[in-house]
Amino acid sequence: MHLLHPDEINQFRQIYKDDVWRFATIPLTLNDVGKYQEWQKFFDQAYQLKVIPIIRLSTRFDASINAWKIPSRKDITDLARFLSSLDWHQNEKFVIVFNEVNHATEWGGKIDPLLYGSILKFTSNWFHWEGNNYKILPAAMDLAANNSNETREAFSYLKSLYDFDNEIFDNIDYWNSHSYPNPDFAASPIRTGQNSIRGFTYELNWLKNKTGKDFNVFITETGWASSYLTNYYLDDYYLYALQHIWSDKRVKAVTPFLMKGSPGPFASFSFFDASNNPTIQFFSLQKAIKNFDVLEF
Repeated sequence: MHLLHPDEINQFRQIYKDDVWRFATIPLTLNDVGKYQEWQKFFDQAYQLKVIPIIRLSTRFDASINAWKIPSRKDITDLARFLSSLDWHQNEKFVIVFNEVNHATEWGGKIDPLLYGSILKFTSNWFHWEGNNYKILPAAMDLAANNSNETREAFSYLKSLYDFDNEIFDNIDYWNSHSYPNPDFAASPIRTGQNSIRGFTYELNWLKNKTGKDFNVFITETGWASSYLTNYYLDDYYLYALQHIWSDKRVKAVTPFLMKGSPGPFASFSFFDASNNPTIQFFSLQKAIKNFDVLEF
């Protein structure tokens, strides 16, 4: 599951009622650095609940440019030292190097794959030098983005990264994907294409072609927006994805977006509403998991 705040970990096992180790993606911003008690409590609770955290590095949102600030090297070392000061209770420590950088709003108001490539390399080197068995994932791409002043088509962005440094992907341990059922977060899981729920397969094939490597992947954002178009089929959509897509042996984890997005722009994705009541997303995923387990058995 994808969380936004550390205290949301308390609701994790309301959705997943099994005793299986599962993953949760959560952003860590520069404003979180120094909040030792809050974040150590999160890691403690995650371990008690058999949840493996995937930490997505973030900076601060700059309202003057309507974008997340580009990190400095000091920002990265501050984030790394803070994370290294905490007891994760885990051997492998998964870290995502920022978010959807083919959107200008996620990277200082501009599209700059060359700068992101250098930041990715520095971040990977620094975390690996920390010696705490960090596993580095790159920023996921928005696979539905087009070429404009505000966005860059995903594979065009990745090509720029690769052309700048054809060893850039040697700096990551796993791939990271946001494979949504587009268009409009409402498409059938049967649909194919790079902007479909199968988008990660196009990314892995591209990486194989460029690097010769077979990467495993974490799908850290995915899921359907609740609407009159999708609600009727949502149980079947999740079950189909579990059976035929997320069951791909290269998929290490799937963390649907979003535990709590209500009130706000992500309310239609939310598994709990503003009053902490379960939504249709909650019941549909839970039912799909139950039916999937029965079919597997």
